[in-house]
Amino acid sequence: MSDGRNPGLREEFSLLVSHDIDEDRISLERAALTIARTEYPHLDVERYIRVLDRLGRRVAALLPSLADAQQTIQCLNRVMFEEEGFSGNTEDYYDPRNSFLNDVLDRKVGIPITLALVYMEVAQRVGFPLFGVGMPGHFLLKHYDVDGRETLIDAFQRGSILTHEQCQQRLDHIYAGHLPLQPEFLHTVSRRQMLTRMLNNLRNIYLTRRDLRRALLVVDLVLAVYPRSPEDMKQRAQLRFALGQLRAAADDFDTYVRMSPDASDADEVRQAALSIRRRLALMN
Repeated sequence: MSDGRNPGLREEFSLLVSHDIDEDRISLERAALTIARTEYPHLDVERYIRVLDRLGRRVAALLPSLADAQQTIQCLNRVMFEEEGFSGNTEDYYDPRNSFLNDVLDRKVGIPITLALVYMEVAQRVGFPLFGVGMPGHFLLKHYDVDGRETLIDAFQRGSILTHEQCQQRLDHIYAGHLPLQPEFLHTVSRRQMLTRMLNNLRNIYLTRRDLRRALLVVDLVLAVYPRSPEDMKQRAQLRFALGQLRAAADDFDTYVRMSPDASDADEVRQAALSIRRRLALMN
């Protein structure tokens, strides 16, 4: 990748999230573990796939025949929260390890979206389909029964089933009562959107810490999911420039202008790219 710590990782991630792949065929677990390889280049991905497989077998062993949704959720919750002790990391919510699937499986703590991912993957192994719900500030899960009725699940709160009123309470806690629940907050999100939200969480942590090198690794992966995102292209250019990767920064600035020729800052960015190229010419 961009700093040479793990060359080829962006390409591997691109293959997992390629828009040539149908949405429901994207492997969330493998993509999430590839994200973790930005921090752990030699991560044994198959080892953690087996951890999820074992959790799935334990849930399956508890399920009665013809289990309904409530019974399946109870069995999932028993294995994950009662027996394994998974929990939300309320003490150090912004620890980057909460966003790495291997760390979540090893440490048994995470943030809403990574605990939801574990829950989804274990549920998938027992034939219980779940979908991510991108509620602001607090990621949830949704199950549809055969009649189309919805069940909202909060993996961060030990697999509790939520009403819409309780979703509003979650929002009130996060946004101090200033964000009323909107119907679109409870819409399901795609797997690509879920992975991008995980990456954005990491990006924000690294930028807050001024860890520009790690932030650049993450933005690289965001662009693997959405290669035509102008704002992410511009941010990658800015990060590359700050890290002294001048030629790559100029290329990204040029790409941004081609993507958004009418952007309010297009002339400014065009001049920045020209200035970098003049600087590079003087260095030769």
